[in-house]
Amino acid sequence: MFRKHGPRFILSLLFVLAFLIPVTTSTSSAATGAGSVSSPYSVSQVISQQDGSIKTVSGYVVGQPISANAVVTSSYTNDFALALADSPSETNTANMAYIQVPTSFRPEFGLNSKPALKGKKITATGLLGAYFSHPGIKDVTAMTSSDASVPGAPGAGSYYDTAIGKSGSSLKKALHEIIDDHVEISYANVWDALRETDEDPNNANNVILLYTGRSQGKTVNGSGVNDWNREHVWAKSHGDFGTTLGPGTDLHHLRPADVSVNSTRNNLDFDNGGSEHSEAKGNYYDSDSWEPRDGVKGDVARMLFYMAVRYEGDDGEIDLELNNQVNNGTAPYHGKLSVLLKWNEQDPVDAFERNRNEVIYNKYQHNRNPFIDHPEWASAIWK
Repeated sequence: MFRKHGPRFILSLLFVLAFLIPVTTSTSSAATGAGSVSSPYSVSQVISQQDGSIKTVSGYVVGQPISANAVVTSSYTNDFALALADSPSETNTANMAYIQVPTSFRPEFGLNSKPALKGKKITATGLLGAYFSHPGIKDVTAMTSSDASVPGAPGAGSYYDTAIGKSGSSLKKALHEIIDDHVEISYANVWDALRETDEDPNNANNVILLYTGRSQGKTVNGSGVNDWNREHVWAKSHGDFGTTLGPGTDLHHLRPADVSVNSTRNNLDFDNGGSEHSEAKGNYYDSDSWEPRDGVKGDVARMLFYMAVRYEGDDGEIDLELNNQVNNGTAPYHGKLSVLLKWNEQDPVDAFERNRNEVIYNKYQHNRNPFIDHPEWASAIWK
């Protein structure tokens, strides 16, 4: 026989069942995207895909992470990090992605400086990887907000407004119009500019040489065997522009390099393979190509992407284009495009590149390399 149960028993049973029924979190209903600027990942996608790829995420600022499992929502102590979620009311750190905020974005996207940012929706582009030992995005290259009260930081936001959402030739044209007509400097003034753009962050008296990675005195430059000189990453013979104003003096592709190493690289196109250089370990070359060390492969690719977009043949300037060949000689082409696109992904943007971009933009040419701010745009144009 079944016992009859009173109202008190039924209420107790319902209370127990409430804890047994699984609760759907905010991440389950979040929209999914492709990880691009026009179709960003949700926060839940970022959490589930910590694979080191470069993606764009969109989410709400819910606080400042201070440890793997703790986020503060007031009395912010710094501008270094943000916690994003798919809901502005999220409180469970398991449903948050931690965003590392680079120096250049902190004035506009740091909660200590901008506490009103909490609850706003932003997008960020960077490398999917743990931050504070928690799923998130590091090496951030771009941050924007659609909220009018949160202006874009330098190099993001309004600077690229006319390019957002485009791809292929339309994106290439839009970026050209944005970075065209920069302030040109003389080839003689490039020396002093490089002393600032390529300064060793650990020694203000030195610069970092591109291919060797060697830290060398800023004034140890010239034509001596171990001096540093001005390397045209887009070889100046590829289009035969020499050291003329414009492509010949454009700081976005000029870097300090060891004289003898620079001489060996000469005007070679870029590709994988060859024999290792005896002085520049990690760099390989053969009769038709040069492979830079792993730490600057992406740097080289993004400099060439810039040149191919900046110089499009208008206003009497040369038209520079990338192709999938080597041995380009004096033609206004540089290769190898398929390899450069891989290098762009293999070697993400780092703090050194971002600083160069800021110095060139703020002090010298007043234009930016879009592929440092948005490395994903290379694939959007050329793939």
